[in-house]
Amino acid sequence: MAGKLLAISRLDTTMTDTKHPSGAPWRNFYGRFKGKTLRDSQMDYLTEDLAGWMPKNISWEDNPDRNPINTADIFGDDRETWLEVGFGGGEHLVHQAAENPNVGIIGCEPFINGVAMLLGKVRNADVKNISIHPGDARDMLDVLPDASIARAFLLYPDPWPKKRHHRRRFVTPEHLEPLARVMKPGAIFRVATDIPDYVRQTLEQVPRCGFEWLAEGPTDWREPWGDWISTRYEQKALREGRTPHYLTFRRLG
Repeated sequence: MAGKLLAISRLDTTMTDTKHPSGAPWRNFYGRFKGKTLRDSQMDYLTEDLAGWMPKNISWEDNPDRNPINTADIFGDDRETWLEVGFGGGEHLVHQAAENPNVGIIGCEPFINGVAMLLGKVRNADVKNISIHPGDARDMLDVLPDASIARAFLLYPDPWPKKRHHRRRFVTPEHLEPLARVMKPGAIFRVATDIPDYVRQTLEQVPRCGFEWLAEGPTDWREPWGDWISTRYEQKALREGRTPHYLTFRRLG
């Protein structure tokens, strides 16, 4: 366990042409892996709980050939599987898990402070139907089988507001094409953001990668989904006067 956390904290995000010790190519990662010093209770969550929630054979060390995993092995049966990309503090993931106990939800988040926050919420909510990948969602997308995900969420992703950084956003082919591959035909992809230019790029890029936008009128992107729970990122946006947008797409096929 300690070795996995150490590997996360030491990952060099600036190397592009060198090799990972496992033989895998480095991937640029531009976000943060760690923020403020963790509280003792949060360290306890990470050392005592995280290993039990992590799926196997996601890392390059454990699965250098990137062989597909079996989602039934994660949850113990062939239940419907959802995916949240960047779960932040975990409010939405825990809410959906509690509201949908027969669904298995995989959450990916490289920011270890957010992982610790989620683990605390999991203890309090006593949900059992989640799996946590404390790392880059691209590593998970590498090994998920084709057409294995029935619903995906991208909620208040890092906006990368500077134009020269727009290629770092999740809504680029580098991320969307692998996401489309793992989603079932007819699967739903939800995107929430308070950044108008992120809305623009989402509406340009997501349909190009095999999705259709389901909006029929303004309320379909101005009002939250019926099962929505407002996250701390949304609350911050509202306090600062920014308007949330809720975009719903369906995987074609």
